[in-house]
This record gives sequence, structure tokens and C-alpha cells, in this order.
Amino acid sequence: MSSAGRLPTYFIPHGGGPCFFMDPPMGGPGTWDRMADFLRSLPGDVGEKPRAILIITGHWETTGLSVTAGARPGLIFDYYGFPENTYHLTYPAPGDPALAGRVADLLEDAGFPTELDAERGFDHGMFIPLKVALPDASIPVVELSVRRDLDAAAHIAIGAALAPLRDEGVLILASGMSYHNLRGFFANDTRIEMISETFDAWLVDAVCQPKASREAALIDWETAPSARICHPREEHLIPLMVAAGAAGNDAAVHAYSDVVLGKKLSGFRFG
Repeated sequence: MSSAGRLPTYFIPHGGGPCFFMDPPMGGPGTWDRMADFLRSLPGDVGEKPRAILIITGHWETTGLSVTAGARPGLIFDYYGFPENTYHLTYPAPGDPALAGRVADLLEDAGFPTELDAERGFDHGMFIPLKVALPDASIPVVELSVRRDLDAAAHIAIGAALAPLRDEGVLILASGMSYHNLRGFFANDTRIEMISETFDAWLVDAVCQPKASREAALIDWETAPSARICHPREEHLIPLMVAAGAAGNDAAVHAYSDVVLGKKLSGFRFG
């Protein structure tokens, strides 16, 4: 935590399906090692243990906003065609109904209608990275959906509405992927590799600018080089907007940089 007691906020990669729990690994040995190392580093990077986590993933889209409100959410195995063992993973982190209510109140006060969903479980955008980062599953977790319209400016404003949680011991994690073109991911094509590098360079520069410039760039992300090739649909990029909005004036650090299956990937810490 900072000297002021404010927790940072992060945009983290969650990998490809249950990639960290497959033998042999998808893509071969070592493919996901650096990403796993980054996720394992998060507790030490944060410092003091958060009282709870609010996670936003690209795997839960709703018309408005919705937040998990159950005390013991189950897991949703929303990936397909993977080894049988990956459908028996566990992550028994408790929910936090009181935090869910606080999240809904903050969002409602900012003009974003939000539903409490006591039945919704945790999707793999939550439990896969957290099983690597925090395997003891002892910290309560609440998951927030993204809006189906995937409006970048709205999600930055959603993040800004949630910023007070950082002073309340809540770690805000945005879980997605800075490159998410599944067809391109598994294509052995050097042109696609160069495209991912070009977009990633733009993204790092945009995110690491001061607040006003950062937000303007992210709102206009579709004009970035090869933006729609790297994100044919932006549900895995939109969580970054929430993290950036929650960051306020805090600077960004390019906390994770890697090449996976030939594609450049990044993660960020704010504050």
C-alpha cells in the first residue's frame, strides 16, 4: 500500500482458458511461465493484504451492470475443449455481500444502474488468475460485470465511481488480455506478430500518459494501429478502462511485458 494507505489497481492477463493447469501446457513448456510469475508476484507487489478483492473480467457481460452478491459463489467453467482435470479445479474464495452492496451503491450514485446477483458464480477470468496469484483463496472476492455495449468512456467512468474502494482496503483487479484475437493467437504468421507488437507499443504509451491524455487515448482506442485486428471484439480490453478510471491521477507502471505464442502482451499497475 502507498504511504496514504491507498491500494493500487491493476490490469492483469488471465491467460488462455485454464492454461496454467494443463499438462502438457498449451503451446508447449514455458509458454505461460512469465505470466504465471507475474501473477504470483501480485501479493508482494501490493504489500499489505487486502480485506477484499473486486475483480472485473471480460467474461461476464450484462445490459446494465451486475455484481456477485452470494456468500459462497461457485465456479463457472466457461471454457471448452480442455482436459478433463481442468473442469474439476477449485477456488473456494468467499464472496462478500456487504462489499457487493457497497459497489452497487457507488455505481448507482454515479448513475450506473447495478443489480445484485446472489446466484452468479465466478467465471474463469476470476478463478484462473487468482488461483495462481492467491492459491489459498482466503480473501473475499466480488466480481463485477462489464456492460454489453463495451463503451470505453462509460467504463472509465465506472472505474472512477469505484475509486473510493481503494481507500477501504479493496484491491481492484481488471482481468483481461491486451491482445485477444483467438484466430490470430494460434496462427503461425509473422505479420500478426508484428501487428501485436505495434498495438502493444501504442497501448503502453497510452496507458502510461498522465490522466487526461491516458483517458482520451483509451476512449479513442479504436484508432490505434491495428486495433481491430488485435481486438475484433473488445470485451477483453474493456476491463483496462475500469482500472484506469479507478486510478484517478495515479501514474501507470508497465508491470508485465511478455510474448506468448508470438503475440505481445502487457499488464499494468496504477498507483
